[in-house]
Amino acid sequence: MVDRYKDIVKSGGKNVSSMRVEAVLHAHPGVLRAAVIGLPHQRWGEAVTAVVVSRPGAVADEKDVLGFCRDRLAGFERPKRVVFADGLPETVGGKVLTYKLRAQLAELYGG
Repeated sequence: MVDRYKDIVKSGGKNVSSMRVEAVLHAHPGVLRAAVIGLPHQRWGEAVTAVVVSRPGAVADEKDVLGFCRDRLAGFERPKRVVFADGLPETVGGKVLTYKLRAQLAELYGG
């Protein structure tokens, strides 16, 4: 599993693989799709942030997803927030357009 450089989240001096965090999120029974991005954060530089599409009929909330991650990821890898969405912006080939997510959520942590 190798991330492209731009898909590495630099949080608190550590490099976080978005692919690793996404793999954990996809293992959650309530998650259909997920994307992990780094958003500007005053303390951490970038905050690991998960954007999640829930599986139809499943019940998943932010607390549940964060708890699931807590059991499977190191502290620096865990998302600081989980944002739920109806869908993820993607190319015709199905690749998530993370730059669009970063633009949409840029102010989540106050800039």
